[in-house]
Amino acid sequence: MKQTYLKSIQAGAAAVALLCAQSALADKEVSAPIGLQMNINAVVNEEGCLNHPGPTITLGGEIGLGTVGARVTFANNAKGTHSATVTTSYDAVLLLGGTLQIPKQPVLGGVGGNPHIFLQFHDGKGNNLSQEFYLGRCVQGLNVSAELLSEALARATIHGDCSNNPGPWITLGGDITLSGLNARIIFRNNLKGTHWAEEDAKDIVLIPAGSKITIPKQPPLGGAGGNPIISFEFTDGQDPITQKVVLGRCVQL
Repeated sequence: MKQTYLKSIQAGAAAVALLCAQSALADKEVSAPIGLQMNINAVVNEEGCLNHPGPTITLGGEIGLGTVGARVTFANNAKGTHSATVTTSYDAVLLLGGTLQIPKQPVLGGVGGNPHIFLQFHDGKGNNLSQEFYLGRCVQGLNVSAELLSEALARATIHGDCSNNPGPWITLGGDITLSGLNARIIFRNNLKGTHWAEEDAKDIVLIPAGSKITIPKQPPLGGAGGNPIISFEFTDGQDPITQKVVLGRCVQL
């Protein structure tokens, strides 16, 4: 009786392990670098224009994020066979824009007097994302707008349910990791002519590198009949921005 009981437990454990393995195989992950559109509307204020060692700049405003989408394609046939290939594509929005507030941060310039002030956006790794914007001297309530592409890593988790009729359903989730965004405030004094005699630059972190945006689970996509070949690609909400990745047939997910 004891041996029979132990065998039953072992058989049950094996069945649970097999079920867990099958569940683990049900998800696939696709990661790809993308260029995320950012629209920056910054507000610049300055205090103490003539102070020593320099004025104080406060930067605020907001950052508008672009759209990131996904396209899932179902094909009933692989290329090279004699059967006709029928494909059906479904689009989903993973990130629908959104706005990030720029936390107000004061920056003290170090060249004294009433310097010329410039603003430039970069990724925090030495890669400039915009030109230098000349703000002038002693700026108050100045608005600076810039459109740029910031590198990000998009990760999608694809879950396939093959049990439905007339065909499988795909559920998407994941996240987007941002590479970071900094603003560089540049203070310059000059003598006669165009050569800058003194320069000081201060950085403000607008978006910390490694910040993540979670992609909420999307409603199921699909309904194509049979056991189709499933492909995936990221889009900007309309057009693909990454190469298409073939995930395989639903039973292979």
